[in-house]
Amino acid sequence: MRQGPEPAGKGKKAALLLLLLVLIPGAIFLFWGSKSHYTYLPYLGEREVHASGDTTYFTVPSFHFIDEDGEPFTDKDIEGKVLIVDFFFTRCTSICPRMSVQMQQLQLQLDDPSYKDVLFLSHTVDPEHDTPTVLKAYAKRLEADPTRWKFLTGNAPDIYRQGNLGYLLSASKDSSAAEQFVHSPQFVLVDKRHHIRGMFDGTDTEAMRDLLTDLKMLLLEEKARARQEDKPSGR
Repeated sequence: MRQGPEPAGKGKKAALLLLLLVLIPGAIFLFWGSKSHYTYLPYLGEREVHASGDTTYFTVPSFHFIDEDGEPFTDKDIEGKVLIVDFFFTRCTSICPRMSVQMQQLQLQLDDPSYKDVLFLSHTVDPEHDTPTVLKAYAKRLEADPTRWKFLTGNAPDIYRQGNLGYLLSASKDSSAAEQFVHSPQFVLVDKRHHIRGMFDGTDTEAMRDLLTDLKMLLLEEKARARQEDKPSGR
């Protein structure tokens, strides 16, 4: 005598249990993990936590310098840009040549429309010698793209203050010390809201790989933020 259909086999039950307890939660974990993995690089510098719970992060102060073409270059010219910043001088024979080559290589590696919002800023710390004409010749030797890599000069105390306090290249907060010569190997990564998001040794190849990785993470973060800001506010 033929019997009716049997209940679902043990194999099917085990597979269903595996799906519910392992695969689905795992997929959710991977999905949310991939979304949040790149989301935030650290914010460097002092911060202020308000009563509302919001945090105000350190921002690079405004500035007014002169570029390699002898034209004014201010913080207005970096709006909407992610910055990679360094400080050097053309007569330097120690760390600067290596740093300039590393910046040149970054420019070549980022020569793609997806990096159109990235701007390189190199500040001379020897403005008496490094006139716009000298900087222009130096930029030409490095095959610098003038639309993506700017060489800046100005008053020495202003440059030193911007490097030491504005880009946090010195641990000292003393006003007089801030206007002393700055000679640092660090490349500074700055987001579109002028927050410092990382520092990397510009003489070290491994650090440059880290910079590239963090830059890509920051650009993803900027895109996510832009999408969020473009969303219409709901009730």
